[in-house]
Amino acid sequence: MKLRFETRRSDSPWVDTVWTCTNEQVTVMTSVAGACWGLVFWEQDGRTYAGITGPETRTGTGPVPEGATFMGIDFAVGTSLRAVPTSALVNGGIELPDTTRRTFRLDGGRWETPGPDDAESLVQRLVRTGIVVRDPLVAESLRGHRPAVSGRTLERRFRAATGLTRGGVRQIERARRAAELLATGESAADVVTKLDFFDQSHLARALRSYVGRTARQLREGTGGAIGLDLAQRRTS
Repeated sequence: MKLRFETRRSDSPWVDTVWTCTNEQVTVMTSVAGACWGLVFWEQDGRTYAGITGPETRTGTGPVPEGATFMGIDFAVGTSLRAVPTSALVNGGIELPDTTRRTFRLDGGRWETPGPDDAESLVQRLVRTGIVVRDPLVAESLRGHRPAVSGRTLERRFRAATGLTRGGVRQIERARRAAELLATGESAADVVTKLDFFDQSHLARALRSYVGRTARQLREGTGGAIGLDLAQRRTS
C-alpha cells in the first residue's frame, strides 16, 4: 500500500512543482513540512474537489481519502493569494466551494479545473488578473540578492508573504532535500556534509521534526505512506 506520485519541476517563476498522486489503498499518511502554499484538486467516488493548502511547519499524520486521485500545484515561495494571507494558511488550508469536474471557484471567479499539463496556463491567468501576487523583495532575497532595505524590514516582508521566517524556510527545505538524498541511498554522513548539518544528531532531529522519518527508514523505504515523492528520487 502506497501513494504513487509523479512530480515535475516548473520553469515558471511562480510555480515550484506540479504533481499528481494516486492512492493505492492508503488510509493514513505521514505529512511532511513544506514552505509552499498550493492548489490541490482531487476526485473521489465520482466527485471533484478543490482546496488551498498552506505551508506546513512540522510533520504529522493525516487521513487519505480512499480511492482518490490528486493533482496539485505548489507555488513558489514568496507568492501569495490576493484574497487570503499566506500566514492564515500555515498548518491549515481551505476547501473551495462549488467545484465540478470542469471548473472551480476562487476569489469570486470561476476557473477551468486544470490537468497536470495545464497548470502553468492557469497560473498565468491568475497572475494576469492579480489573484496570485508576489513580493519582489522576497523574490530577490530568495535569489541570493541583498535588497536595499533593513534586515528587519526584509524579515517582516518575508513573513507577510510566506507566513514563515527566512530561517524557517531554509530549515524546511534542507530537511526535505536531506530526505530526498537519503532515499537515493546516500549515507547520513554524506548528507550531513553536503547540506551543512552540524552532525548526524542534528540531521536526525531535523528529519524527526520536518519529515517524520529516520535516516534508516528513508534509505530503506520503510515507515509507511508519506506525502513526499521519494520513489521518483530513487529511480531518477
